[in-house]
Amino acid sequence: MHATNSRGRSPAFLQPQNGNGHRSSGYVPGKVVPLRPPPPPKSQASAKCPPIRQEARASFAFSPEEQQAQGGSQKQKRHKNTFICFAITSFSFFVALAVILGISSKYAPDENCPDQNPRLRNWDPGQDSAKQVVIKQGDMFRLTSDATVNSIVIQDGGLLVFGDHKDGSRNITLRTRYILIKDGGALHIGAEKCRYASKATIALYGKSDEGESMPTFGKKFIGVEAGGTLELHGAQKASWTLLARTLHASGLTYGAYAFEKNFSRGLNVRVIDQDTAKILESERFDTHEYHNESRRLQEFLRVQDPGRIVAIAVGDSAAKSLLQGTIQMIQDRLGSKLIQGLGYRQAWALVGVINGGSTSCNESVRNYENHSSGGKALAQREFYTVDGQKFAVTAYSEWIEGVSLSGFRVEVVDGVKLHLLDDVSSWKPGDQIVVASTDYSMYQAEEFTLLPCPECSRFQVKVKETPQFLHMGEIIDGVDMRAEVGILTRNVVIQGEMEDSCYGENQCQFFDYDTFGGHVTIRKNFTSVHLSYVELKHMGQQQQLGRYPVHFHLCGDVDHRGGYRHRTSVDGLSIHHSFSRCITVHGTDGLLIKDTIGFDTLGHCFFLEDGVEQRNILFHNLGLLTKPGTLLPTDRNNSMCTTMRQKVFGNYIPVPATDCMAVSTFWIAHPNNNLINNAAAGSQDAGIWYLFHKEPTGESSGLQLLTKPELTPLGVFYNNRVHSSFKAGLFIDKGVKTTIASAADPREYLCLDNNARFRPHQDGDPEKPRVAALIDRLIAFKNNDHGAWVRGGDIVVQNSAFADNGIGLTFARTFPIRGFQIYDGPIHLTRCTFKKYVPTPDRYTSAIGFLMKNPWQITPRNNLSLVKFGPHVSLNVFFGKPGPWFEDCELDGDKNSIFHDTDGSVTGYKDAYVGRIDNYLIRHPSCVNVTKWNAVICSGSYAQVYVQTWSTQNLTMTITRDEYPSYPMVLRGINQKAAFPQYQPVIMLEKGYTIHWNGPAPKTVFLYLINFNKNDWIRVGLCYPSNTIFQITFGFLQRHNGSLSKMEDYEPVNSLEELQRKQSERKFYFDSGTGLLFLYLKAQGRRDGHSYCSSQGCERVRIQAATDSKETSNCMAKAYPQYYRKPSALKRMPAMLTKPCQGCGTRQVVFTSDPHKSYLPVQFQSPSKVETQRGDPSVISVNGTDFAFRSAGVFLLIVDACSVPFRLMEKKFFSLADVSLMGEYLKTGIPPRSVVLLSTRGEIKQLNISDSLIPLGLAKPAHLSNKGSTIFLGFSGNSKPSWTKLFTSPAGQGLGLLEQFIPLQLEEYGCPRIGAVRRRDLELLKQTSKAH
Repeated sequence: MHATNSRGRSPAFLQPQNGNGHRSSGYVPGKVVPLRPPPPPKSQASAKCPPIRQEARASFAFSPEEQQAQGGSQKQKRHKNTFICFAITSFSFFVALAVILGISSKYAPDENCPDQNPRLRNWDPGQDSAKQVVIKQGDMFRLTSDATVNSIVIQDGGLLVFGDHKDGSRNITLRTRYILIKDGGALHIGAEKCRYASKATIALYGKSDEGESMPTFGKKFIGVEAGGTLELHGAQKASWTLLARTLHASGLTYGAYAFEKNFSRGLNVRVIDQDTAKILESERFDTHEYHNESRRLQEFLRVQDPGRIVAIAVGDSAAKSLLQGTIQMIQDRLGSKLIQGLGYRQAWALVGVINGGSTSCNESVRNYENHSSGGKALAQREFYTVDGQKFAVTAYSEWIEGVSLSGFRVEVVDGVKLHLLDDVSSWKPGDQIVVASTDYSMYQAEEFTLLPCPECSRFQVKVKETPQFLHMGEIIDGVDMRAEVGILTRNVVIQGEMEDSCYGENQCQFFDYDTFGGHVTIRKNFTSVHLSYVELKHMGQQQQLGRYPVHFHLCGDVDHRGGYRHRTSVDGLSIHHSFSRCITVHGTDGLLIKDTIGFDTLGHCFFLEDGVEQRNILFHNLGLLTKPGTLLPTDRNNSMCTTMRQKVFGNYIPVPATDCMAVSTFWIAHPNNNLINNAAAGSQDAGIWYLFHKEPTGESSGLQLLTKPELTPLGVFYNNRVHSSFKAGLFIDKGVKTTIASAADPREYLCLDNNARFRPHQDGDPEKPRVAALIDRLIAFKNNDHGAWVRGGDIVVQNSAFADNGIGLTFARTFPIRGFQIYDGPIHLTRCTFKKYVPTPDRYTSAIGFLMKNPWQITPRNNLSLVKFGPHVSLNVFFGKPGPWFEDCELDGDKNSIFHDTDGSVTGYKDAYVGRIDNYLIRHPSCVNVTKWNAVICSGSYAQVYVQTWSTQNLTMTITRDEYPSYPMVLRGINQKAAFPQYQPVIMLEKGYTIHWNGPAPKTVFLYLINFNKNDWIRVGLCYPSNTIFQITFGFLQRHNGSLSKMEDYEPVNSLEELQRKQSERKFYFDSGTGLLFLYLKAQGRRDGHSYCSSQGCERVRIQAATDSKETSNCMAKAYPQYYRKPSALKRMPAMLTKPCQGCGTRQVVFTSDPHKSYLPVQFQSPSKVETQRGDPSVISVNGTDFAFRSAGVFLLIVDACSVPFRLMEKKFFSLADVSLMGEYLKTGIPPRSVVLLSTRGEIKQLNISDSLIPLGLAKPAHLSNKGSTIFLGFSGNSKPSWTKLFTSPAGQGLGLLEQFIPLQLEEYGCPRIGAVRRRDLELLKQTSKAH
């Protein structure tokens, strides 16, 4: 059976299959076959409330067959009559039959509609806030009017249905402290196949400090326990879409204009472009005092182009020196009738159009009397831009108590029109919408109210309020930065009734408003729960865990695996202005969350809680304005973090950056979940955060997971977008603290913790092969710090775009800007194009960079290939240098920064490594310095040594290569204050090194071979006192369980020469004269893939030293020059590449959030007059193919809008002599379903094509005289797409480079169908649903 939106289709109420055995009477949605209710029992128990008036039993017309049988029976009893009487009787019968059939058809009950169940009784409990209602077996109620009660319990087969009417006229509000549904009880508002048409509101009232608190659920809730059914289905609406044209602040492309000034003497004049509402000129002419000012005004008006709007307002006085010629000019060009009689200190204002005559002029005058003009001389006229936006120009002048005021306004009127990507005809006047921020601040999201708009297409709406911020509606540089637009209004509403301000113990130190809202909680073994197109506002309770707008609490499997025939789902919800999260998935698997909006909420919005939640599907959801909350440390901001210390141990003060500050729109606590088509459009910290619990937390503590989250393969991640967050768009790293606060670790339970690293394996089994985690189609822009922070092994980011982030992509602070930031690793970046990374005076900007102030390591296995840099990239790579933002640049990770340029696309040297310029551990004499990068480019083979010491604190390690003893590297290590400091330098293989300390030599040292391939080696000499005795062992460490295997002891030899001969054996040599303990670190095991240890485990050498010396162990002075070696290159430095890289850069030109659509990239190069004289060409580029022209005139390309990648239908050029022929060609010569690309070159005094451009997309004729350049994108067909645009520049100026992306093969173009469009997102939704 398939679902439909209309009422009266396939039956939806069928036998339940799961739960605890309780079944509600009547219809239960989402089952197998229609089930009529059994006959009513002879005596029914009533609800526990005052007696309800028995409604008359609903009567329904007989069926036509029953009517005929009844008529036939009556006819046999009647005596025969005359033929005429028989005819009359028969005629009457058929008339009656027709009436009955009509009534029957109109009022027949629809078994899909819960409110049309014939066994329901109308119920009107009235307004009684003390009434406690229990609806139980035999109670089947249809709520028909507004009601207020204390509480409602629906149990034992009881049924409550909201009455409805097809025309949407039955609006019902039910106020109650709570509704509890359990043990076969059911609450229905509409059904999936019979959606509620009227307005239904459940208002949950009550304060936190009043009334009874119910077990499990608390206060102010809708609760569903075992056996309960909750089915809420509002009218379907397009949940959210994207802007298809930029929405400008004020609604006008160049902004609104407002000016007011005292005593601005003379005539104040503004000139406004009628096509764009742009202020072109702003002048003041003191025509009171100076005749020359009057002459200047006359000339000023004379040279204005026809069609320009002129606004004039008198300041103080303007008549004394106003010449007759100027007055005549104002009359002739602006149509003024009042200027001739303008007197001393008269207030006068005018708005007119150059050469528009008196009909285009609006003016007003007020006399000056007793220091006042007795009101405002106000002139106003309304206009439309070429985009169809209505605006008003206002000029005014007045005297108020001796003070002269004059001013101007240019502003939108009668609403602002929004152009949207999808069909939004389901959005209605009065609905509330939200438009997301497309800047760095999430607080630029704005709410609007829809106005009636009969002229709007199904892709347009009009809003009442004036936008305060710019919201992008374009694809910029190939990256989709279009703002999300969501509808907040639904006709089924659940809302909390709120107090005017914060009160009681509701965290009022952080919030000045009431945060004790309502909540909906669903618990295990419910019978059926489906919520669709429901609005939830003022929901959630900030002061208590578990009180969320929608909370699936420890429900287990809620799909087919849990015995549910129809997967449990929430679809099309609008959750806004709420106080604790949006949707919480807690100990629940297999839930579908779809088309849901979470806006203006506190704490993590879409929240997977305990680290055990798996197989859930989040499809096409939008979260925005996710603000900090107080519940968990990860919800909190800086001040909340340091203030809330009740759950820390002792006097510990939390560190906000590491303990808290992680609030995220999507908080995904287990990787085995599926995110498809979601948008995180503004969060205090992160858009999407994947974290990895070491063990289940919260109420799931103690559960034994089959696999650890950090080892589990990633679910589907496809086509998600993240922007306007502070810390990161996407964050894959870290976990939470899973132990309570103690003296050993005083931090709060569930604070952020750096205790996990994502390393997925097949089946989550560390003994099985690694599995790549695929991040497919991520768009990240305008995130303050990172577009994405990704840390772990085998993570692939593909088909993704990063733009305007502080740092585009980090594999693992705001300035300097880096497109791709390297940290930890290993990572592989390939087929990437970097554009427009240009430094500013106060910050560095580079395409590739490294984590600043990095105390840890970076692996030399990080590699880049097939990278392309655009012409506006000043620094391909930058390693930082001491100064602002980088500080001293002396942490261990700063010094060891490195990556592998596998094909030379970054450096020009194939198979080369790039490190910091002062790192002599990786150098050889042939390396190439690149000073502006602060980098050195070298050939060679590289690995790492991980050094760990025990029972030492604040110990600094110095490592020196034997070939460069004058350039040692000093490492501070991490965990310096702990008992086991760690160091991890990058080293060149097949070289010798010595290691020294700034204090007594550690008694226990571990050396791990990291990223060594089989038979790779280095020689190390560690400094110890001359009387030290050693015990040295080797073994393979299994990281997942800490066990050791294949352990061997090292034996001493008598000389360094003997040690060199026996490199492959477990030998060591101690030179007591220099204090150096020598041994070879040579890998025995084979390393697979990106693993940094061998397949047998991590090869580890343990050195146990016994000495009573307390002296500092630094042997540098004795070691060199004795062990000095001449520098040499083991791998020859490659020659620099001379040819540009073929196939470098991304193959994808445009990255959008609707990848099933094809976009045509179009560029215009429009030179200025000076550039034209220099010989620069004018160019129209279509999908990378350039069409240049150098002659003055108009160039047109006609492109088929229905062909992909593109089909050029015609190319036409009109010289200056032929421009007059263009109008007819545009009207008759362009075939339907065509894209029109028009560009001019040279100065064309009269381009008389304005009327011809209206059928191609303009809203009104444009004024195209005396333009420097004109560019037009139009469409020939029955629709006016949002991308149709006109660009013009003043005389002598060009438009520079303009880029547009035009969608092709759209249905609204009238393109013939060429088969089903492949929707990868829908395929994945179907695939993930079936897989479970």
